[in-house]
Amino acid sequence: MKAINKNGKITIYQGVPQSFTSSQGVHLNAPNMSEEALKNAGLFDLIIDENYDERIHNLGEIYWDTQNTVFRKDAEDKTWSETLDELKTKKINNFKSIVNSELQKTDWYVIRKADNNDAIPEDVQTTRTDLRTQSATVENEINALTTKKEVILYDFPNIN
Repeated sequence: MKAINKNGKITIYQGVPQSFTSSQGVHLNAPNMSEEALKNAGLFDLIIDENYDERIHNLGEIYWDTQNTVFRKDAEDKTWSETLDELKTKKINNFKSIVNSELQKTDWYVIRKADNNDAIPEDVQTTRTDLRTQSATVENEINALTTKKEVILYDFPNIN
């Protein structure tokens, strides 16, 4: 990412723009300019904090890092209005919804069994049991977490 300070207003670019305006004028075909020429025109790197994780951080205001001659945005810890228990419930319900979607794919076997007493294939029954077991395991793991940050960062296991 790149940024330029034009009269106190910082403009951010995803990369070197095709053209940009600086105090020196308009710069065309900027991607072909050397790094030194870009810096001389006032276009510098924008460094995002390497620890930034959008799940648990917000990005702070952009500022000029004089020592390193770059613009920076630092990660700042997010705060959540929900309680720890509310975040846990939300996370658990999210996983249960995923498991439910997987179970729905084979619900017709269960309905057929109830209607006609047709056997549910063993592999289907095993998969359904495994899904319920995995759901209970995930719920226990989430309930054992002690901070909001841990709940937010908890990654669900792959459902097979």
